[in-house]
Amino acid sequence: MYKPLLAAILLTLSAASVSLAQNQKLSTTSSKAVRLYEKADEYTRARDFNRALGFLNQAIEKDPGFVEAYIRAANLHKMMGNKQAVFEYLQRGLGQTPYNPSYANYYFDLADLYFERGAYQEAKQNFEAFLKAKPRNPKLVQWAKDQIRSADFALAAMQKPVPFNPEQLPQTINRFGLQYFPYTTADQRFFIYTARASNRPEHDENIFVSAWKDGEWQAPAPISETINSPANEGAATISGDGKTLVFTSCNRSDGVGDCDLYISFRTGNEWSKPKNMGSPVNAKAWDSQPSLSADGRTLYFTSTRSGGVGKEDIWVTYLNEDGSWQQPLNLGDKVNSPGKDMAPSIHVSGSTLYFVSDGHVGLGGLDVFKATRGDNNQWSEPQNLGYPLNTHADEGSLFITPDNEVGYYSRQGTTDAGAVTIQLYRFDVPQAWRSSVNSTYAQGRVFDAATKKPLAAQVQLYNVATDSLVQQVNSDKVTGEYTVVLTEGKQYALYVSAPQYLMNSVSFDYTSPKSLSPVALDVYLEPIVPGAAVTLNNLFFDTGKYELEKESKTELNKLVKFLEQNPKVKIEIAGHTDDVGSDKANQVLSEKRARAVVEYLASNGVAKDRFRYKGYGESKPVKPNTSDENRQQNRRIEMRVL
Repeated sequence: MYKPLLAAILLTLSAASVSLAQNQKLSTTSSKAVRLYEKADEYTRARDFNRALGFLNQAIEKDPGFVEAYIRAANLHKMMGNKQAVFEYLQRGLGQTPYNPSYANYYFDLADLYFERGAYQEAKQNFEAFLKAKPRNPKLVQWAKDQIRSADFALAAMQKPVPFNPEQLPQTINRFGLQYFPYTTADQRFFIYTARASNRPEHDENIFVSAWKDGEWQAPAPISETINSPANEGAATISGDGKTLVFTSCNRSDGVGDCDLYISFRTGNEWSKPKNMGSPVNAKAWDSQPSLSADGRTLYFTSTRSGGVGKEDIWVTYLNEDGSWQQPLNLGDKVNSPGKDMAPSIHVSGSTLYFVSDGHVGLGGLDVFKATRGDNNQWSEPQNLGYPLNTHADEGSLFITPDNEVGYYSRQGTTDAGAVTIQLYRFDVPQAWRSSVNSTYAQGRVFDAATKKPLAAQVQLYNVATDSLVQQVNSDKVTGEYTVVLTEGKQYALYVSAPQYLMNSVSFDYTSPKSLSPVALDVYLEPIVPGAAVTLNNLFFDTGKYELEKESKTELNKLVKFLEQNPKVKIEIAGHTDDVGSDKANQVLSEKRARAVVEYLASNGVAKDRFRYKGYGESKPVKPNTSDENRQQNRRIEMRVL
């Protein structure tokens, strides 16, 4: 957990504070050890810490049970920045004597050092020793209690480890000294990450991309000369369709703060010149570690700006229809803690957020957590992902693929030469870590139906049960490619539209999917010319009925909007049935269904001289009525341009 700035620093750093009080009662009876201890005090006052340590070590040799000498040496080593030595001297010194409440502060410090090393039982015992002395500093008391809770959690987690067998990614990917912040596109065809040769100042961060080909990741390449520069570019995130990139860059001339978020868009194979996202997304504070939603319209990121809960918080902003970004919102005190909450990674389903934190109960340092978004759009209490992913050390960011099958994360280590290294790993995702819902994707290209050339079109995905927009992307104007994410538990309507073309609608029922295999779907848009026709695939009727079901509202509203945007267009709404039942009954049913549609148009302001309706019964099937699937396609409502 995060250790706040405390009013009282336990191992004090001033020379005066480590001087020997004349009336101090020492634990040794050796006069020689006392004289050496006093000599050390003289050199401490003179700020000659190395000489002081020499005399303290001699005093300890004279009396190995001389507790104050160990504590004094620990103080000096702390002043010199030798953390390991601090631990060793406190451990040896406090282990020499029975419990003594006058050593309460040192029990506290030793407990912290044990915790940092993952020695949770010893940490708990020393925090309890500190509390037993009834200390008066409420911040220290609360910290000790919180750490005891974390120690108990860690001990329990280690007794029930989560099945976790990470595999280091091949040298093809781990070819740099440091690599981190892994992401993939929704189709998992491209792997994006940040890398640098080392921690040395001359080695800057850059963004790399690897393609999946022939069953393996290919050698990475810089994502673009337009994006990578002599400055640092890193902590990048990419939208599900691979067309929007947001990354962090620091100390640029166009910066709002020290580190800002930048955005770039891909058309064909070319990335646009990165643009500082500006205010209100960027503030004068540190803004970094972005994570985009699947459609690139929601952005999570880490910031030290004011108005947060802790030192570093996770914030979210939403894209407006005019292309501007809204004022960022803090995710609140369920996700954010008084400590550091960082490296958000939103699952493509939008229902689960992964992040690292040192402010929630955990195993020490930065642990990986997940929070789940409920039906009320509120985040759950974060769940620690447990041991052995989380340890007493700092953990890195985590990415889970759309199908919940594979995860990627970074792990810090050291080389044989002692240099820091960060490597990327993959793992099979344990059930407990998975997003609350599974996802897949629909992917294809949009074409002009007449010329067969790729089209730039708007692709919208709606939840028909709530008539709400779930995702919105644009097909690539060069290739026509698009990708949208489909999440289980919803019935979707997919709308593809472009100026001067008829809209095209597709229905996806994922309320209880038998399969979450990706959907390949090319879309051909018909130019608006007389005789052009499309099937309205998201109009729903009960069997044998002509009343429109409520799930039809999205399609009906889209039709109204299409007519508003194309005021000169006149249409025919045509009803069709299969061959089940009598010709007469089917004729009547098809006409009543077509009339139900135009009545909705009229009630929503469409002039009656712009439409007509007709029932064709079973006379114009699009497929032979030889199977249930074919009959379903024959039961349809069409829109035809007059």
